Amino acid sequence: MSEFWLISAPGDKTNLQAWERMNTVTSKSNLSSNSKFHIPDLKVGTLDALVGLSDELGKLDTFAESVIKKIVQYIGEVMEDSKDKVQENLLANGVDLISYLTRFEWDMAKYPIKQPLKNISEALAKQVTQIEADLKTRSAAYNNIKGNLQSLEKKTVGNLLTRTLADIVHKEDFVLNSEYLITLLVVVPKSSYVQWQKTYESLSDMVVPRSTKMIAEDAEGGLFTVTLFRKVMDDFKAKARENRFMVREFYFDEKELKCEKEELMKLASDKKQQYGPLLRWLKVNFSEAFVAWIHVKALRVFVESVLRYGLPVNFQAMLLQPNRKSVKRLRDVLNVVFKHLDEVAAASIMDPGMDIPGLQLSNQEYYPYVYFKIDLSLLDGS
Repeated sequence: MSEFWLISAPGDKTNLQAWERMNTVTSKSNLSSNSKFHIPDLKVGTLDALVGLSDELGKLDTFAESVIKKIVQYIGEVMEDSKDKVQENLLANGVDLISYLTRFEWDMAKYPIKQPLKNISEALAKQVTQIEADLKTRSAAYNNIKGNLQSLEKKTVGNLLTRTLADIVHKEDFVLNSEYLITLLVVVPKSSYVQWQKTYESLSDMVVPRSTKMIAEDAEGGLFTVTLFRKVMDDFKAKARENRFMVREFYFDEKELKCEKEELMKLASDKKQQYGPLLRWLKVNFSEAFVAWIHVKALRVFVESVLRYGLPVNFQAMLLQPNRKSVKRLRDVLNVVFKHLDEVAAASIMDPGMDIPGLQLSNQEYYPYVYFKIDLSLLDGS
């Protein structure tokens, strides 16, 4: 299951016994896999500062999660036909995400613990904000190339009535630089090839005899050239249309066709050149953002534990990976084991119908112990 519960309870003797009970029950009944989650001795500061920081960290948690999801979604977009390999590119500090979580170690170099908690929070916020800004810039540049390339590539598909002719026609197919003559391109349905050959010379006056040639064909029809005098062009187009022969509005311009081909090649080359560096950047910055997010979670556990359990700081954090089929049972076990931490809240949770005066629980999930969810299903790239 890709959901984890990060919880904490006081670290005194009574509660350490509660931890042992919880571990015994959950492992015996296969309710969850548990591991200690090590949070260093951070600077506490004032109670007011902690209360304010609690709100800020909640917002930062949501923001960091959204940035991570954007990166994962964009990795999927960039990898296109290899979307099934997105997950193997999602690593944190070079290891898979579950290993990183279960063996979490605070990054002392990046987030020194001697500074105030607010400074650590601001450093994390600045880092994630910068990653999001860089993602916007890089994705916009790549999407621009990709979009332009797709637009040009779309022109090379479709039927002969709509697709580009740049990769089909050649200079030799046309009478060029003539004051009087012009070569038109006509799309003829397959069922009308014989009729075209019999009638094209008589659709108007001044059509050059034996001037037609099929230069391309698709499932629906063929593309034919025909040469005639310029002054009868409109009359020929009208008569051709009456006979279900469609004249393409196309005039051979060697420079323009060359530019179109070169643009297509350049965009394909640019996309290929940017793909590798962009994917590397996404992988590196996914790792950075994920690591930052889990540090935010650790900060939240620390702050809430101090606010909930008081000073001196003494709590034990634990990471639980619930068994998918045992979520409710696990929750019940935790509420029984730790109900002494908040008898009123525990009673309300175990009997939701109970109306307890003075107890107002917000929409946020509340339990007798500190609890935060880490949901890795958001990283499925959907």
